Amino acid sequence: MKKILIVVLMMVMVMVMVTACSSSKVIDGKEYKPYGLIDKDDVKDPDIEYELVVGNLVWGCFLVETIIAPVYFFGFDLWEPVGKKK
Repeated sequence: MKKILIVVLMMVMVMVMVTACSSSKVIDGKEYKPYGLIDKDDVKDPDIEYELVVGNLVWGCFLVETIIAPVYFFGFDLWEPVGKKK
């Protein structure tokens, strides 16, 4: 029973990694990618408005015991570009 549970949990984790809720966006011909707490300085553009991806926040909290999922969601995929700042 434990082996089946572990396999199912690993499959769910892979699906979550592949189907993140945020996506890149092309604004004025340039592609802007989502960012998180780890890659904020490298990815975030000060002229672009970003919003929190609630789905990734929920998944990161829900899968906190897996360690890998929260690192991915909170570290690299927490904010999504939505448009230029006014």
